[in-house]
Amino acid sequence: MPSFDIVSKVDAQTLDNAINNAKKEILNRFDFNGSKSTIDLDKKTNVVTIVTEDDMRLKAIEGSIISRMMKQNLDPKSLDFGDEHQASGNMIRKEITIKEGLDKEAAKKVVAKIKASGLKVQASIMDDQVRVTAKKIDDLQAVISFCRGEDFGQPLQYINMRN
Repeated sequence: MPSFDIVSKVDAQTLDNAINNAKKEILNRFDFNGSKSTIDLDKKTNVVTIVTEDDMRLKAIEGSIISRMMKQNLDPKSLDFGDEHQASGNMIRKEITIKEGLDKEAAKKVVAKIKASGLKVQASIMDDQVRVTAKKIDDLQAVISFCRGEDFGQPLQYINMRN
């Protein structure tokens, strides 16, 4: 039976490029001249750590990261902005988590919306992805176009289309 998988993944190399471009942009901006702002990406845990002096600069760095991700064709919905914390001295620290994989709630939401659409497909949750099977490939393509029109709170990719 034809099938495909619905996943939510971020390409690590493209994310690294976006973060590095944001670092270069911040270093070259006039309003960050003499600033001790840093942006670090931990590739193992997929966490971006921002340390800067004040809230205005923090918002500027966040905006720069989002714009660089969009230029690299990454969806900023995959960013989970955490809380701001006071670091040493007068510095502010903020951690941004990169969402990888579909969590249980998002997967249940995807399956429920697919079933409610009335298409003749079967959707099942497998670990951090959703597998959709049908008798015809046309039904699978209809599911893909349906899911692209919905908002699930994080970016979705459609992989492993099998005949």
